[in-house]
Amino acid sequence: MVISTTSIWDELTEEFTAESVVEYEKATVYGDFEQERVLHQGRVRLLPNGWIALPTGRLLSPEAVHHIDP
Repeated sequence: MVISTTSIWDELTEEFTAESVVEYEKATVYGDFEQERVLHQGRVRLLPNGWIALPTGRLLSPEAVHHIDP
């Protein structure tokens, strides 16, 4: 039996993180379908896990975001 000392999750996370991040320079993040609740305007990064990273360091949950207009 062969047992690895490294975690497969660490390797997969590094691979997907570099390739799966989507960045928008000018975007509007909405919290509702009607586009009345604006959560953020400006630069955003869409992370592979669905969370939205703002330039301030804040993260927006995928459950709080309805859609993003780039």
